[in-house]
Amino acid sequence: MKPIRYTIVPKQPAAHLFEVSVTVADPDPAGQHFMLPVWIPGSYMVREFARNIVTLRAFNDAGRKVRVEKTDKHTWQVAPVKGELTLRYEVYAWDMSVRAAHLDDTIGFFNGTSVFLSALGHEEAQCVVDIQKPAGESHRHWRVATALPEARGTKRYGFGEYRALNYDELIDHPVTLGEFALTTFKAHGVPHDIVIAGRTIAVDMDRLAADLKRICEAQIALFEPKSKKAPLERYVFMTQVVSDGYGGLEHRASTALICNRTDLPVTGRPETTEGYRTYLGLCSHEYFHTWNVKRIKPAAFAPYDLTRENYTSLLWLFEGFTSYYDDLILVRSGLISPDEYLGLLGKVVGGVQRGSGRLKQSVAESSFDAWVKYYRQDENAPNAIVSYYTKGSLVALCLDLTIRAQTSNRKSLDDVMRLLWQRFGRDFYRGKPVGVSEADIEALFAEATGARLAHLFEHGVYGTRDLPLEPLLAPFGIGIAPETEKSGKPSLGVRVRGGADCTLATVHDGSAAQKAGLSAGDVLIAIDGLRVTGSNLDTLLSRYVPGAKVEVHAFRRDELRSTQLKLDAPDVARYKLSVTDKRVAPRNWRERWLGK
Repeated sequence: MKPIRYTIVPKQPAAHLFEVSVTVADPDPAGQHFMLPVWIPGSYMVREFARNIVTLRAFNDAGRKVRVEKTDKHTWQVAPVKGELTLRYEVYAWDMSVRAAHLDDTIGFFNGTSVFLSALGHEEAQCVVDIQKPAGESHRHWRVATALPEARGTKRYGFGEYRALNYDELIDHPVTLGEFALTTFKAHGVPHDIVIAGRTIAVDMDRLAADLKRICEAQIALFEPKSKKAPLERYVFMTQVVSDGYGGLEHRASTALICNRTDLPVTGRPETTEGYRTYLGLCSHEYFHTWNVKRIKPAAFAPYDLTRENYTSLLWLFEGFTSYYDDLILVRSGLISPDEYLGLLGKVVGGVQRGSGRLKQSVAESSFDAWVKYYRQDENAPNAIVSYYTKGSLVALCLDLTIRAQTSNRKSLDDVMRLLWQRFGRDFYRGKPVGVSEADIEALFAEATGARLAHLFEHGVYGTRDLPLEPLLAPFGIGIAPETEKSGKPSLGVRVRGGADCTLATVHDGSAAQKAGLSAGDVLIAIDGLRVTGSNLDTLLSRYVPGAKVEVHAFRRDELRSTQLKLDAPDVARYKLSVTDKRVAPRNWRERWLGK
């Protein structure tokens, strides 16, 4: 099968337009079909990337136009031609996220799922993509950052041709274009590049490299404790810094990240800010996906069907377990202290406990419904759904602690991850891909650990009971207790939007506000005759005690409403996890779990 050739040019940065062409040397004689994915792996929502194609034309090898017809929302069919066929099209790129494509006169970024049409029937053909520099003197210092292998004659980080074994590999390597800071480190002998794009202030690239090296080496050693062999030849962390943003998306040999510019470490300032710790946790999370979801995959993703939703009830394992290990790796690699880790864990517990959706939806159901619920949350989401990320991470914690307790720390969740890697991940891209099915999971846990986990699976994964954190933490000498707001102010049981007005974003089940008939979208105007704004609600409430009755005025649309309510007790802000038993045995168990 002859290679598929692509060209992508930042044609009009000011208009946010990429010009893309795809050339098929041996098109289908009955008429070649082309398709653009409707979703991007790792982000489980149909996004309809084809809506950003502005113009599309087809040409034969003589340069003459050929009739092309759109057959559905993301598929085109070209009339039969003899010889080579080329499609040339424009893509509007104005999505500053890790999921799609963005272009202006300062930076360019794209995922292949947003810009590269697939020639149906040629998905396994080699792909060659020519990434061209935008015209103009102002772009003379632009470079290319991607984990795609360079074709012969192209210098690393230079414009030119890059190659992929097939379409699946092509779209699994995001690309950053522009001016960026760059540094490199090796983790167990494998080069890892750090790309920071966007305006920054004195970023300490050396510290960033040293810290990420510890994270990467800890994860490589977790999956391959003997060989310390990474599953890739090169890896790229590419980060776009903005004034306010957060997110990441995993790929097989790279990750695309967005963070606040104030989150990055500053040269000459050794402290670890909360923002930097969060950024390291994000990097740790996306890097862990190199194994868990990019190579160890649910059966529904082996292979992906990019034309529709791919349903699986296992995202609690692939995203939840990754969320468990992201901060755990930080403490094991010495980047945060055990006390800091327990503090982060307490925040996760508090976040899960705040939503009554945890009592209505299991993490398995949440995984399956990700396409229509988790990624399309509305004002009632905390009352209706549970996050397979956060509760999934607590399920992982419970399974890990249970395995360790039952086996006197001879086995752990690490052994499960290694078995999944050996059985499903290590050879995923070397032969016929095989994914993990729902029916495999409990047997795999039993095989890896010998632990009795049926109760946890029944109630923690497939049920909606609260997780038994207190008794599971006790053998490790750790206690857990709820902590209320330090101010002690009573609560309405709501979450408000930012802004000048005090608009209710969410009204929690059973709360004072819900009992009084208030709803999401209502705008609070006054409490006991005093004006409420987006910034003074907490101050007003701090003047009352729990149980006090107040009169509330609010607008619902353009109608003024008045109601009385009885203020709730202070909100539980988080859960406090702390060492309560310092004896030798619990201390040793903690050290085996968290690392010394």
